[in-house]
Amino acid sequence: MTLAFVFPGQGSQSVGMMAAYGEHPALRDTFSEASEVLGYDLWTRVADGPAEVLNQTVHTQPAMLAAGVAVYRLWRAQGGAEPSLMAGHSLGEYTALTCAGALAFPDAIKLVRIRAEAMQSAVPEGVGAMAAVLGLDDETLRAGCAEAAQGEVLEAVNFNAPGQVVIAGHKSAVDRGCALAKERGAKRALPLPVSVPSHCALMKPAAEKLLVAMASISISTPSIPVLHNADVASHASPDGIRDALARQLFSPVRWVESMQSFAAQGVTRIAECGPGKVLAGLNKRILDGIPTVALTDASALLELRNATT
Repeated sequence: MTLAFVFPGQGSQSVGMMAAYGEHPALRDTFSEASEVLGYDLWTRVADGPAEVLNQTVHTQPAMLAAGVAVYRLWRAQGGAEPSLMAGHSLGEYTALTCAGALAFPDAIKLVRIRAEAMQSAVPEGVGAMAAVLGLDDETLRAGCAEAAQGEVLEAVNFNAPGQVVIAGHKSAVDRGCALAKERGAKRALPLPVSVPSHCALMKPAAEKLLVAMASISISTPSIPVLHNADVASHASPDGIRDALARQLFSPVRWVESMQSFAAQGVTRIAECGPGKVLAGLNKRILDGIPTVALTDASALLELRNATT
């Protein structure tokens, strides 16, 4: 059996999301480390909310990073096997790199906070938008984006599963893109409740700020290969990792290709490490015969450990 781990990003957070994992010291210690960097009690914010605060980008990104690292530490502390490959969806890529030893956890917390602030400041609120388009093939959607852009930014940015792609750019262009997608046969085109148009060209100013911040952060060769969203490749050099993380901000998340690469490399089981089941749901549509187990509570960790030892 070849085991891979994947880590979720924004959208999987919820108030109380750590309660189902129990009281192991690995959980609280991880959040304590994060709280020291952030200057506020992250555990209490996650446990008690309110949701409108937790859902703010600058709070969501550190919270999801800490949650994923905490669950992975719990997995390893309880005797769980080391995976052979890792990947993370958007923000989750930082979690994967941390768990693979490329980033020190305090540095990763600093970076994702800077990333969130840079993303928020790159585009004034209300100028950008994102929408999920369902039931249209990738090439038809790309062509529709090019037609609907009309001089503005409009791109297909998250290739999440076959027939499930997110578009992003200027709000007016996204509105035109949704209308055109429906004309071209999309089953649905749903605006997403986000304040930042992630993974499109509007994020290039944020990428420049992130590169500056990463110049002073120590990055090591990962002990476990991590597939990056931007190029579906693993990088061993610190500069290669910095470049991939910067490009990720304004490049599509190539999730379908990443999971197909897992399959090509012999992965036979995948664990979604952290709260939620978003990636398990996507992978069910991408991969045939390779299960993804969502580690959403203590019993799921125990069940997977027993199945892989």
